[in-house]
Amino acid sequence: MKTIEEYRGFLKGDLWKKWGDLDRDQEKGIPAPPLQKPYPADATLLELVPPEKFSSGRVPLIDVITQRKSERHFLPEPLTLEELSFLLWVTQGVRGNSRSLRTVPSAGARHPFETYLIVNKVNDVEPGLYRYLPLDHTLLFLRADPNFPERIMDACRGQAFCADSAVVFIWTAIPYRTEWRYSIIAHKMIAIDSGHVCQNLYLACGSIRAGTCGIGAYDHKKVDTLLGVDGKEEFTVYLAPVGRVA
Repeated sequence: MKTIEEYRGFLKGDLWKKWGDLDRDQEKGIPAPPLQKPYPADATLLELVPPEKFSSGRVPLIDVITQRKSERHFLPEPLTLEELSFLLWVTQGVRGNSRSLRTVPSAGARHPFETYLIVNKVNDVEPGLYRYLPLDHTLLFLRADPNFPERIMDACRGQAFCADSAVVFIWTAIPYRTEWRYSIIAHKMIAIDSGHVCQNLYLACGSIRAGTCGIGAYDHKKVDTLLGVDGKEEFTVYLAPVGRVA
């Protein structure tokens, strides 16, 4: 069994020399993996409100930061489609004309995450499981299940506010997107990147009278099974329920 010091190892920056000596896939001329998972041609897509039409998020940043806190008690009031569109764009949306420039930083612009949503209470959006397509700013419908609120609560070790939320953001990582460039350093980069994404969600929620709470305590296998990911080449790294707050 590893010691606590050995588990700390991947957070350290002392692998850069070894990394520089590796024959990495990028250096081999292997094409970079796509920054968005493909989807079937006949998939059900839901158009989101485009960024240029947002009226949400106008609260001054200093007020949002001053009041920022984790929220675990949500009102029954739903979010609007525009608010959900805003939160998705703020956490993984594309900026300008470049497919690799997003609203959050990512090591080498590799953006290893996919965003899944369990929608419970959002106006004009049927409850169910969705995946955000950031390059298209569109929601991909995956499937419906009336037991999603209870299933995600169970997978998050009985934390009831998951079931009470309007929507649960679930981020998976596809490690190879970052490994392609950074190899053995990639996993530290992915851990750092996940913090960027969730902090943007916290700030964006604060600007629309909503709240969130990042969750790291979850049953990995249960969440991966719920999403339908393989747990090896793609797996859950972070969750954050979102709901309206007083």
